[in-house]
Amino acid sequence: MEEHASLLKRHRQVMPSWLSLYHQQPIALVRGEGCRVWDAEGNEYLDFFGGILTTISGHNVPEIVDAIREQAGRILHSSTAYLVEPAIELAERIADLAPVDDPKVFFLPSGTDAIEAALLITATYRRSNQVLAMRNSYHGRSFTAVAVTGNRGWSPTAFSPLSVSYVHGSYPFRSPWRDLPTDRYIAACVDDLRNVIDTQTAGDVGCMIAEPIQGVGGFAVPPDGLFGAFKSVLDEYGIPFISDEVQTGWGRTGDHFWGIDAHGVRPDALVFAKGVGNGLPLAGVVARAEIMDSVPANSISTFGGTHLTAAGGLANLRYLLDKDLQANAKQMGRRLIERLRLAAEDASHVGEVRGRGLMIGVEFVEPGSMDPAPEPATAAQERCRSLGVLVGKGGLYGNVLRIAPPLSVSADEIDRAASAIEQTLTA
Repeated sequence: MEEHASLLKRHRQVMPSWLSLYHQQPIALVRGEGCRVWDAEGNEYLDFFGGILTTISGHNVPEIVDAIREQAGRILHSSTAYLVEPAIELAERIADLAPVDDPKVFFLPSGTDAIEAALLITATYRRSNQVLAMRNSYHGRSFTAVAVTGNRGWSPTAFSPLSVSYVHGSYPFRSPWRDLPTDRYIAACVDDLRNVIDTQTAGDVGCMIAEPIQGVGGFAVPPDGLFGAFKSVLDEYGIPFISDEVQTGWGRTGDHFWGIDAHGVRPDALVFAKGVGNGLPLAGVVARAEIMDSVPANSISTFGGTHLTAAGGLANLRYLLDKDLQANAKQMGRRLIERLRLAAEDASHVGEVRGRGLMIGVEFVEPGSMDPAPEPATAAQERCRSLGVLVGKGGLYGNVLRIAPPLSVSADEIDRAASAIEQTLTA
């Protein structure tokens, strides 16, 4: 571990102390191919977290690499002060795919930036800084994105430019209504939404923002139809709904191309990032033209939809559509989650195995209780790494393994990773 120890020492000297690193002995990944990666000391792993759900098509995909290389040989950047043909074409493709009426697209370099933009345009459209968000949510690291994050572990400050009220529903496992049947659970959450609007806001709410499946919150999966029921209430008040698809977009959930499609609703705005660039810094907002065009001031995005990132995003989007990676995510996700649920039956410290497609969470609890158990989750992540599989970790209490390989993962790779995780759960 000499190479990694040296890098860690240098990292700590110049990087912030709050910049989180995985593993007791952090590693540097230096090469990748498909679903496999190698660290700086030559160790090989199955990458089952994909750069936090970002490497959606896989590492070193020739079609994507060639497109990036070709564009880099012409021009890298000019900014949004000029027409950028690859960005226009990519916006056209995304507008066709997004479940938003009369859509317009604005590109930015990260998911956090896209969340900022979505909140800006809806707040401007509604002339209101009041926002509804979900408990246990995560939306980014900026001042405004932190303000709508309902997870204390990722909220370094209580100061906020927004007036935010939080609603129940996205995290059934720890909901006060967890034992209700689905229809009654949704009804209880809708009643809560109405109560929050009536008692905690002035009525003229700027927007509601929600993740179809909570990412950092531990891949918490609300019941299908919840946000459709919410949207009916929001429409009564004229409140726009923003779907945060940073982690759920581009077919990752298997059943749908966008996570919000499971709820039978067309949002007023949609935020995307991560998977669209397959590792390139590319993100954006799709919104109804009436909302998108409501900003009265001039604006630009220096690094939003550059020649290079847009060309890479286009190649990535073509690849995942041509290869039907969404269908593979559904098939491989079912294969993996069935094995993990079976293994969890003999693991008293596993409270729930949940997820959809290739977005799977394993929540650890103290045996015989609902008390969160972060220590076994950390130990499980370390053991998976020792067995050659890299997985993520999150959840409200840091007690959830997050499993999200590239959508191009093969059955053999699923089985190899499943065996390692099964050994970990039953150890």
